[in-house]
Amino acid sequence: MRESFVDNLDLLPSGARVLVGMSGGVDSSVAAALLRERGLDVVGVSLHLWEPEHGEPSRCCAPEDLDDARSSAAAANLPHFTFDRLAEFEGKVVTPFVDAYLAGVTPSPCVACNRDVKIGAFVGLARRLGAVAFATGHYARAGRVGARPELRRGLDRDKDQSYFLHGIGAEALSMLVTPLGAMDKPAVRAEARRLGLPNADKPDSEDLCFVSGDHGRFVDERAAGRVRPGPIVDGSGKVVGNHQGIHRFTVGQRKGLGVALGKPVFVTQIDAETATVHLGDAKDVETTEAKVRDAAWLVDDAFGPGKRTVTARVRYRHSGADAEISAEDDRTTNVRFFAPARAVTPGQMCVFYQDDVVLGGGMIARI
Repeated sequence: MRESFVDNLDLLPSGARVLVGMSGGVDSSVAAALLRERGLDVVGVSLHLWEPEHGEPSRCCAPEDLDDARSSAAAANLPHFTFDRLAEFEGKVVTPFVDAYLAGVTPSPCVACNRDVKIGAFVGLARRLGAVAFATGHYARAGRVGARPELRRGLDRDKDQSYFLHGIGAEALSMLVTPLGAMDKPAVRAEARRLGLPNADKPDSEDLCFVSGDHGRFVDERAAGRVRPGPIVDGSGKVVGNHQGIHRFTVGQRKGLGVALGKPVFVTQIDAETATVHLGDAKDVETTEAKVRDAAWLVDDAFGPGKRTVTARVRYRHSGADAEISAEDDRTTNVRFFAPARAVTPGQMCVFYQDDVVLGGGMIARI
């Protein structure tokens, strides 16, 4: 008989010290307060990751959000500490974000932030502060099946954030606690009000925390001298327009192309070497195959005897497509979709699931 899934939260003994990453939003604040109410020794920690530019409003991780985190920690009677990670965020998230767009691919900065900045920092700080685990406000379920750590989708499918955590590694996953994994957003806000948290009605952060509005303008400012104009061509290779930088386009894009061809057209390819944007019909952005580079696996036997049928999510808001995966070599995973998948975009993450269980995932390569 297969062993059952046990949530990491249920494995914590009463009074155990748990670090909670607090962004200033309602989700992480509720996670911290619920753990405190459960009788755990909770320490709130915030990472200072970003300073808004040009006086733009913050969406996360900026000074006013740190103030919200401190206020929520005080309301829950928790100690709270802030640590500077500005340089790490710049080097591991912002710079790669700009470079990716200039290379003609569409980055996944939230995956990079969790994998390369936040989760590693929380693991290290938990150990420094004598905590046996760390918690976040993600809508996902972290637990164990026997001795093996396992990540599962959050029960609220509209808020599920397991996609963003697929790359954190088994060691961090074994320490991760996700108190909101079985909750939905209305329930979390209701808990925030019950607990008397000052940010109970704070709006959700929907966009990138470091980009306000148009990401193209952000890249323009960050990549001065590296942005090149170029042609927009149709499926026959005919020039039908011009653009001011390939970073303003992504594979599968239909709106904001700057051309009118009398029918719907989509970006099918972005050639960074020639700064050319290629357009085509809807069928031209469908594919039955993809290659995924440098996949990280949370399940050691992800391939079984050589191939495995999975649900593949090719972007965060993708509901998933049935597919078969197999290893081409140490760095490359072949993906064969059972039905044509739309807008499989280079640079985005393809995350593999078996039912609710996250197997792993990696970056979509050029098709």
